[in-house]
Amino acid sequence: MTDITITPIGILHCDLQLRRETPRNYDISSEEGIIELYPRYIQGLDGIRAGDDILVLFWFNQARRDILRVHPRGDTNRPIRGVFATRSPVRPNPIALSQLRVLAIEQNLITVRGLDAMDKTPVLDIKMTM
Repeated sequence: MTDITITPIGILHCDLQLRRETPRNYDISSEEGIIELYPRYIQGLDGIRAGDDILVLFWFNQARRDILRVHPRGDTNRPIRGVFATRSPVRPNPIALSQLRVLAIEQNLITVRGLDAMDKTPVLDIKMTM
């Protein structure tokens, strides 16, 4: 087995403090926040503009990593499934994917809308949507 090292490129700042406050990934979220990109990565923002949609990979650092079966969307009326058959944040590698709308960019600060992640969530990567 090969170890993988992932280094965050930034951190999320928003008003969502608790897991129960965060919109479910299947909801349409109007939550806004700021992705603070670490200064050494600022050149990577070249070409991203306000109005663009971006895909952001987050590391859900507060998620449990020892659960492999869950009720989809936390709905106990639905049968338990393996986490790989769901979008649950609970998983061995809690990597999350969010599509966000860029509202503004000022230097290394990206204001976005559509958040479903909590304050202080590490950002792993940003990609343009196609």
